[in-house]
Amino acid sequence: MNKVLTIFGTIALDTTRTPFHTVERTLGGTATFSSISASKYVATSIVGIVGFDFPPSYLEILKSFLDVRGLIISEKEKTFHYDSSFGYDLSKRTTNKTELNVIANYQLTVPDEFIDSEYVYLANNDPVQNMNVLNLFSKPKIVICDTMDFWIINKRDEVIKMVNKVDGIILNESEAKLLFKEDNIFKCARLLNSNGPAFVVINKGENGSLLFYDNEFFPMPAYPIEILKDPTGAGDSFGGAFMGYLSQQGKIGLKTLKNAMVHGNVMGSFAIEDYGINKLVNINSDDIKKRREKYVDICSF
Repeated sequence: MNKVLTIFGTIALDTTRTPFHTVERTLGGTATFSSISASKYVATSIVGIVGFDFPPSYLEILKSFLDVRGLIISEKEKTFHYDSSFGYDLSKRTTNKTELNVIANYQLTVPDEFIDSEYVYLANNDPVQNMNVLNLFSKPKIVICDTMDFWIINKRDEVIKMVNKVDGIILNESEAKLLFKEDNIFKCARLLNSNGPAFVVINKGENGSLLFYDNEFFPMPAYPIEILKDPTGAGDSFGGAFMGYLSQQGKIGLKTLKNAMVHGNVMGSFAIEDYGINKLVNINSDDIKKRREKYVDICSF
């Protein structure tokens, strides 16, 4: 049986500092958040690498939600580590330290069982690695990618090449503007569409998100959250749920993409209610259904 969805990206040990609390070397990474989020919708496989210092308890968490046959454990190097801080409004992140460690010289491999995956999500990662791993799959139905300012600044040409190879892209407003050096978000979306993707989703944080598809755009507000603890992984959780829902439906269309945005916003809202992946691993389908229904009701006129 072919795997429905395979996600490639980083599995990290994150240190997150806020004025209210600090968590050190907790389970994180783009592939971790997006994969666990997607697993709430479809069978999900993860492809990535960790180091010899990766805690066995974290490995068990991944195993409980995902097919981890694509996870490599290095015996020589440490796990990717990202240390960041947030201010009192928890809206802007400052990078304190980035230790690539095991991902610096990662030799990409995809298990034979994953090669025929119908859906592939390239989480926020080096665009060169993303393109290389994409070449290892046979012929997926839908491929979505994510990116960030670090890759846009350092590997802009490669980011453009990656965008040209996918069916959809998810990124935030500042990244879209940085990529094309434009201040108009609609022009940025049209430029992204012209580079290949059938659809573009631009996240605006607490101001919601915008979908651009087939010469139409669709705005969606963020789900209102009373308790915000840690914004880390919100975008990745959005992307994972978005892709998980699309994989579940098996097609791209305006209605399907709108509903995928609903689920993305719902899962992103869960992620920020606790530190790291704590909230994501402790919700079930009923929790998601209830929040989705409430969200749809909030958005109805």
